[in-house]
Amino acid sequence: MLQQVNAGHKSLADYRSIIRRDLYEEIQDLSERVKGARVLHVNATAFGGGVAEILYTLVPLMRDAGVEAEWGVMLGAEPFFNVTKGFHNALQGAPYDLTIESRAIYEEYNRESAAALERSGKEWDIVFVHDPSPPSSSTSPAGSGRRPSGSGAATSTPRPRTRGPELPFSVHPRLRRPDLHDEGVHPARRGAPGPRHHPPAIDPLSPKNMALSTDDARFITNQFGVDPERPFLLQVSRFDPWKDPLGVIDAYRMVKEEIPEVQLVLVGSMAHDDPEGWDYWYKTVNYAAGDSDIFLFSNLTNVGAIEVNAFQSLADVVIQKSIREGFGLVVTEGLWKARPLVAGRVGGIPMQVDQGGGILVDNVPEAAAACTKLLKDPEFARRMGRHGKEHVREHYLTPRLLRDDLKLFAELLNV
Repeated sequence: MLQQVNAGHKSLADYRSIIRRDLYEEIQDLSERVKGARVLHVNATAFGGGVAEILYTLVPLMRDAGVEAEWGVMLGAEPFFNVTKGFHNALQGAPYDLTIESRAIYEEYNRESAAALERSGKEWDIVFVHDPSPPSSSTSPAGSGRRPSGSGAATSTPRPRTRGPELPFSVHPRLRRPDLHDEGVHPARRGAPGPRHHPPAIDPLSPKNMALSTDDARFITNQFGVDPERPFLLQVSRFDPWKDPLGVIDAYRMVKEEIPEVQLVLVGSMAHDDPEGWDYWYKTVNYAAGDSDIFLFSNLTNVGAIEVNAFQSLADVVIQKSIREGFGLVVTEGLWKARPLVAGRVGGIPMQVDQGGGILVDNVPEAAAACTKLLKDPEFARRMGRHGKEHVREHYLTPRLLRDDLKLFAELLNV
C-alpha cells in the first residue's frame, strides 16, 4: 500500500467565527450530498511542500464533512525525484530533455505505486492526484474511480518536450481531461473557458497561520539573531531558481543603500522530493557573501511552522519575487498576517493581490523601489496589510477550498 499519512482531526465548527455564515451553511448542505464518498488523495511527499500543507487540513475537514477521505504518499526515491523535479522545472519553462532512461524511471515508480494501491484491496469513488509526480500511479483497478488531477507548477509556458500532443509520454494522457484538471492559474486565463480553477488555500488555525502575539513573535525572531527593533524583509519559499532568492538579495542590497538598518530573512523548506534544494541553498549562501544582516533558515535549522509564523507576523515587508509560480501559498500566508506584500507578477500571484493589497513587480529594481516605499511610509504599509488580510479571508481560507472540492465531488458522483 502507499504510505498512509495520519492527518489528524479537525472540525469545520472551529472555523465558524472566521468564515462567512453562508459559506459555512453551503458546506453543510454539500456534506449531506457527498456523505460516504470514498476519496483517496495521492501526492509525492508528506512534508515540505504546499500540497502537503493543504492536505493536513483538507483531509480531516473532508472526514468531518462525512467523506471517507484518505491520503497516500506514493513510493519514491532519489532517482525518481530527480526526474520529477526535471518535469516540474520543464513545466515552468526550463530546458529539459526527456531521455529513455528518465521516462523508464518515472514509469517504473508509478507502476510500483499503482501495484501497491491495487494490493490494498480498497476501492475508491474518486482518486485525487496532486503534483506532477504521481499522475499515472492511479491506473490500477483499485484506483478506477474518477481522477481529478492537480499541479502546483505554473504550466502556462511548458517546454514542448514534456507536454504536447506529439509525445507518447505517460503523464500526458492523464492531463487531458480539462474538465477535471486544476492547476496554477495564469492571470490571463481567469474567466476563460477550459479548466475550472479551485485555487489553493491556507488553514487560519494551523500553527503557521494562527494568531500569534507580538511579544511571542519578537521573542522567537530574536532567538534566531534577527533584531526585531530593526526593519526586515522576508521571503519564505523553497530554495530554487524560480523563487529567485538571488534576485531578492540584489533587491535588499539596493534597499540597504537608502535604509542601512534593513535586514533580510530567507526561509526555505527542504523537501525530500526536491533534490536540487541543497545546491541552490549553498548558491544562495555564497551569494550572501557573509553579510551579517542576511539570515538563511530552513526546517533543518529548527525553523518550523511557529517560527515561520513569527517571521511573517513581524516582517516589515513580505516578498515573493518568483520568476515562475503556480499559486504561491506563502503569498496568502503573508497577506493573512496583514503584512504589506511585494511579489512577482507571475503565475497565480496576481489573482491573490486584490487592488491595493500588494505591489506587483517585474524585476529587481522595481522590487527594491517597492520595498523602500513601504519601509518609508508605514501608514501606507498598514493600509495595504489590512486590505490584503480581508481579501484572503474572503477567498483563500481552507473552508472555501473544502466547499469547492465537495461541489466537484458532488458533480463527479452525480449526487
